[in-house]
Amino acid sequence: MYKLFLSLIVGSSLTYAAMVNGIALTVNDEPITLYDIDRTMAVNKVGKNEAVSYLIDKILYDQVVQENNITADVFDVNDYIEKLANANGMDIYTFKSIVKQKYPDYTVFENEAKNAVIRQKLVQKIVKGQLAIATEEDMKLYYEKNQNQFLTAKSFEVVQYSSKNKAALLETLKNPLSVSADVERAPITLETQSLQPQMQYLLNETKINSFTPIFTANKQFVSLFLVRKNGTTALSFESVKARIFNDIMSTREKKYLKDYFEKQKLTADIKIVR
Repeated sequence: MYKLFLSLIVGSSLTYAAMVNGIALTVNDEPITLYDIDRTMAVNKVGKNEAVSYLIDKILYDQVVQENNITADVFDVNDYIEKLANANGMDIYTFKSIVKQKYPDYTVFENEAKNAVIRQKLVQKIVKGQLAIATEEDMKLYYEKNQNQFLTAKSFEVVQYSSKNKAALLETLKNPLSVSADVERAPITLETQSLQPQMQYLLNETKINSFTPIFTANKQFVSLFLVRKNGTTALSFESVKARIFNDIMSTREKKYLKDYFEKQKLTADIKIVR
């Protein structure tokens, strides 16, 4: 009786597993399982039709990438990240420090950068000059229509911590109440108009009552503790021009790829299994 009961349990488990992992449809002979659909619905918080459409798009995308032998190595990724830093008026080290504040797991950001590189290479491969490059007029129009994206505080009230001893400064940042004798502390107010784009970005991306990443200035290591942001003003067009260009071209790339893969769906061999 026990053996019979056990066999029934095992049998039902295998049947359930087969049902969960059962193939729902194929795209050019590549399967999408019921589990794939359920997981996509849960993760993306979408309905079944949206999940299926997303998975079909992903498979078609991966297939085209593979057919064109498109890859992204560590040098491609580092070059992309460096260009992102330059677009925001920052050196690579400061930019990475800010990214690490937003991404506790830096590899997540690196994977996003890798995917962006692959997308750009694919666009270059299949577009063949069909994608319009953003002009000065395009960028100015984008700037005027999206002013809210380029707002910043008029001034920042900060406490500047500086030292020639980086280890002492790091220790102070961990425990601000016990300032090392090697660390100088001074409250200052910084006017946005007088700040370089790198410093504007640094302070805008730092939360109130938090420290900026450590940077170098006047042959010292410096970190700013952000106390308050005062007022609101718009960043100048010139200071965000590179960022706007990237935004416009990224949007155009994504739209082109979306239209391209909508056409791919029409010729793809999609078979519904269940």
